[in-house]
Amino acid sequence: MKQEQQHRNQLALYLSLPILSWAFYDFANTIFSSNINTIFFPFYMDEVLGKNEVMQQVASTFISYANALASFFLVVFSPLFGVMVDKTGYKKRFIVWFASISIFFTFMMGVFAPLDVPFTYMGVPGSLLLVVVSFVIAKFFFNASLVFYDSMMPDLGTREEMPLISGFGVAVGYFGTLVGLLVYLYVGDSDFHRSFIPTAILYLLFSLPLFFINKDTPIPKEEREAFKFFDGYKEIFQTFKDMKGHRNIFTFMIAYFFLNDAIATTIAMMAVYATAIMGFTSGQFIVLYLVSTVSTIIGSLAFGYITKRIGAHKAVSLVALLMIVALCFSVFATAQWMFWIAGSLFGVSLGSMWVTSRTLIIELSPEEKRGQFFGLFAFSGKVSSIIGPAVYGTVTFAMRDYGTLASRVALSTLIVMTIIGLIIHLRVKDNSVN
Repeated sequence: MKQEQQHRNQLALYLSLPILSWAFYDFANTIFSSNINTIFFPFYMDEVLGKNEVMQQVASTFISYANALASFFLVVFSPLFGVMVDKTGYKKRFIVWFASISIFFTFMMGVFAPLDVPFTYMGVPGSLLLVVVSFVIAKFFFNASLVFYDSMMPDLGTREEMPLISGFGVAVGYFGTLVGLLVYLYVGDSDFHRSFIPTAILYLLFSLPLFFINKDTPIPKEEREAFKFFDGYKEIFQTFKDMKGHRNIFTFMIAYFFLNDAIATTIAMMAVYATAIMGFTSGQFIVLYLVSTVSTIIGSLAFGYITKRIGAHKAVSLVALLMIVALCFSVFATAQWMFWIAGSLFGVSLGSMWVTSRTLIIELSPEEKRGQFFGLFAFSGKVSSIIGPAVYGTVTFAMRDYGTLASRVALSTLIVMTIIGLIIHLRVKDNSVN
C-alpha cells in the first residue's frame, strides 16, 4: 500500500475515498465551528443581551467564558484521548460517538432557545442559560473528536504526502463554511436561534461519509495494554520528565499555546467585534465572513505547497507574521475597509496555521508516540483556548463602562500573545524527528 501511495499523483491522492471522506468530516465540523462558534451563537447572545454598549460587553464576556469552559473540559480529558488512540488503535469509533453527541446538543440549542422557561438567573433568561450549557457540551465534544480526527491523518498517506493531505483537508473543510452560511438565507437578520437546528442537520449529513467509509485498524485485544482513566496523565507526566529527549516538540507546543490563544479568541469574538465595534450589520458580517473563508481556502491550499517547499517550521513563522499584521489592522481599525483587510489576512493565517502546525507535529514526533503527541497538541492548544477567551472576557467585563474601547483593549492582548509565540517558535530547531 505504501509503495502504491508513493506513486500517486495529486488528483489520485485527493480523490482517494478514505482521504475524501476524511476531508468531508472537516467539511462537516467546520459548519459547526463557523455557524455556531463564530457566527450565530454570538449573534444570538448579542440579540438577547446586548441592548446597549455596556450590555454588548457583557454579552462578549458571556461568549468568552462559555468558550473558555468548553476548552477547560477538553484540557482535562485530551491527555486521556491521546492514550486511547495509542492503546486501542480506535480513531473513527470515537469520532462517531463524540460527533454524534455534539450534533445532538447543537440540535438542543435550537430546541431550548425559543422556550419560555419560568426562571432567570441574575436577570438572564433560563432559556439562554440552557442554550449556553448545550453550547458548552456541543463544543467540547466537537473539539474532542478532532483529537482522533487529526491522529487519523498519518494512516492516509506517506510522510511526503502529509502537507498536501493536511492542506486538502483544511481547504475542503472551509468549503463547509460556505455551505453552512446558506443557513443565513433561512434565518435572516433576527431570531438567530433558528440557525441551530439546520446546522445540526448539516453537521450530521456531511459526517456520514467518514462514519461509513473509513475503517479503524484496532490493536488486537490480546496485544492491548490495559489502561485506566489517569493513565493519560501519568504518561504526560512521564513525557514531561523525558522532555530533554523531545525538546523540539515541547518548545513548539509552548509556542503553539500562544499562537492558538489568538486564533481561538478571534474565532469566538470576531462576529461581536465586527458588529459592536466596527458597525457591521449581520448581513455585512456574513459577506465579510464569506470573503475571509475564501481567503482561508486559498491560504490552506497555498500553504500545503509552501510547507512542502520551505518546510513546516518556516511556514509556521510566516503564518504568525500574517496573524500579527491582521490583528494590528483589527485593533486600530477606524473604518470598515481596514477590517475587511484584517478579515482577509486572518482568513489566510487561520487555515494555514492548521496546515503548518499539524504537519510540523508529524515531522517532530516519533511515530510510536504520535497519538500521545496529538493529544498533547490538543492539550497545549486548548489550555490557551481557556486563557485567551477568559482574558478577553475579563477585560471586556472590567472595562464595560468604557464601551467599545474595552473590546479594542481586549483584542490588543492577542497581538502580544502572537509575538511571544513567534519568538518561542523561532527557538525550535528546523529539523525532522527529534
